[in-house]
Amino acid sequence: MVNRLIIIFLILSSYTSSAFAVTKVEASVDRNPVSQGQYFALTIVVDDEVGGELLKTTPLLKDFIVGRTNVSRSTQIVNFDTAKETRWQILLAAKKEGVANIPSFTIDGVSSNPIALQVVSDKSPTTANSDVYIETELSHDQSYVGQLLLYKVKLFLAVELQRGVLNAPTADGAQIKQIGEDQDGTEIVNGRRFRIIKRIYGIIADKAGDLRIKSASFNGDVLVNTQKRRSMFSFNESRPVEIDSTTKTVEVLEKPASYQGNWLVSDLVVLNEEWPQDQEEYELGAPITRTLKLLASNADDNSLPSIHYSLPDSLKSYPEKPVRKTYVRNGNMVAELSQTEAIIPTKPGKFVLPELKVPWWNPLLKRQQFAVLPARIIMVKGSVLPVTEPTNSIPTSNVNVATQYSAGYWPWTTLVFACLWIVTLLMWLKKKGAAPVVKNEQIAKHSNHLNQIEKEMKHAFKQKNYSDVLNLIQKYFSQKQNKNMNLSEITALSPLLAQIINKLQMARFGQKEVEITELELFQAVKSTIEIHKNGQKSALIDLNP
Repeated sequence: MVNRLIIIFLILSSYTSSAFAVTKVEASVDRNPVSQGQYFALTIVVDDEVGGELLKTTPLLKDFIVGRTNVSRSTQIVNFDTAKETRWQILLAAKKEGVANIPSFTIDGVSSNPIALQVVSDKSPTTANSDVYIETELSHDQSYVGQLLLYKVKLFLAVELQRGVLNAPTADGAQIKQIGEDQDGTEIVNGRRFRIIKRIYGIIADKAGDLRIKSASFNGDVLVNTQKRRSMFSFNESRPVEIDSTTKTVEVLEKPASYQGNWLVSDLVVLNEEWPQDQEEYELGAPITRTLKLLASNADDNSLPSIHYSLPDSLKSYPEKPVRKTYVRNGNMVAELSQTEAIIPTKPGKFVLPELKVPWWNPLLKRQQFAVLPARIIMVKGSVLPVTEPTNSIPTSNVNVATQYSAGYWPWTTLVFACLWIVTLLMWLKKKGAAPVVKNEQIAKHSNHLNQIEKEMKHAFKQKNYSDVLNLIQKYFSQKQNKNMNLSEITALSPLLAQIINKLQMARFGQKEVEITELELFQAVKSTIEIHKNGQKSALIDLNP
């Protein structure tokens, strides 16, 4: 009896194991032909639950770039019939044009059929037939050091996006940042409706030469319609996607030797002013609010120079902190610098606000131009009232007046003031004891802030990010002097510091390699002297060789 049960158990075990053994391995691709360098999905399905490590993808490396691999398992029970499945999804990109072969894959002795892929050039117009693709556009093929390039990206989606990331382009020797927010919309392309995601990046080259911009890319998962095996219904299936576009090359030119002034490259620069008062005469001592606005098309707001000019001695200026911003107007990037100041006349008369000129380089005409604000004449009226001696207008008389003497309220007033004086004295003594502690805490906090800036400066110098080093020098001395300082003012602190800043400027704009060490940099920072009250000429030299 026992032997009979053992035999029955072995028969059932062998039947169960054979029922769930691998009997079929299928391989398929989501499209054929494919574009060279563009990712497509290879799907391999096994009709059983097996380990993910059983699939060997090494043979694919001969003709393909192997990307992300996803493994999933599922079990279906229909009318007590159990079906198990293991699915691999592999992202592949063909290395060259022609015919690329996907070899057969063997799992538990069962093999799939090989697939012959037709690989076409990545320049062929096949993207519009894809479910997901990217288009990129660059504003210029040639630019100057410091010029803003607009890199526009359009992501086309004909299927539902489950999750994904749109990655920024990359380039050595350039600053890249996103400008504005993403724009989401729809378009009809070749009779198909696509969801369109638009994004704009700003690219500024730090040095001259050929700038290679590696394309923006997208990787994520989309939902595609598919029909499961042994099912009459279709389902949305998650499929990995990884795509990019072509690499672009831009010729970056040096700053022209003939250029004079602060370097600014733009398609158009305008300088204007705002006067809240629509009048020609102003009252003595009354503030006059003046706002200067510098606007540059297709430029970065950080490249806009501050506006400096001199007023007559009888006009006192009280400026506010400049405001910088970048925004999109009519499809163009606009950088804006706004400087507001209050002008207070201290004497009456006629005064001339001088003409203002901001130099800039026109890359279309390849010549230097100026944004000009004409001189303005203002009239200040009013006068200081003369100080007159008081006259005694009360006539004297011989009337005898009987005088009564009374203390009145003066004793009480004296008593109140005495009490207040004692209370004030006690509070002053208490505050005097606590003041050194507060002062020491402020000094320690100030010193810690400067030390942190020094650490950031050292890190930026080691990374050869000279633009950040210059910004940190400006931040360091603004904190140290307790006021906003530009590089021109900082160079007046020390001749050694002026030399270091000049070398950093040259290295930043690609004229030559920096010839200073980290020790020399911090020796210059520590060698500063106080600015003379009568001012010093900036030691910044022209960056032209």
